[in-house]
Amino acid sequence: MTIKLQDAELKVMDVIWRCGEVSAKAVSLELTERYGWKKNTTYTLIKRCIDKGAIERIEPNFICRALIPREEVRKAETNEFINKIYDGSADKLVAALLGRDNLSPEQVEKLKQIVKELE
Repeated sequence: MTIKLQDAELKVMDVIWRCGEVSAKAVSLELTERYGWKKNTTYTLIKRCIDKGAIERIEPNFICRALIPREEVRKAETNEFINKIYDGSADKLVAALLGRDNLSPEQVEKLKQIVKELE
């Protein structure tokens, strides 16, 4: 079963994934600097992530550690996006990406290489 995280919870998780084990205070300071969040907002979001089983709280000093890997969440979010926006059709997503006007030639080549590796 995949844990469903809201956008704000993903911002908390991003800090923890990048830092590994990190204090709640450090998470709060970074998110205050980045988004202007109040300390209570961050701590509430950390608690929600703990309740969902995404974060483990380690004492002393309220250290946070991710219990789910970033790739697992990315995969679940991508699948949800493809199902919601592209009727479950990954080829429609790839076609939309390849059809974008603002992709650089390097990005187009990288996408082609990814597709080629999947063959």
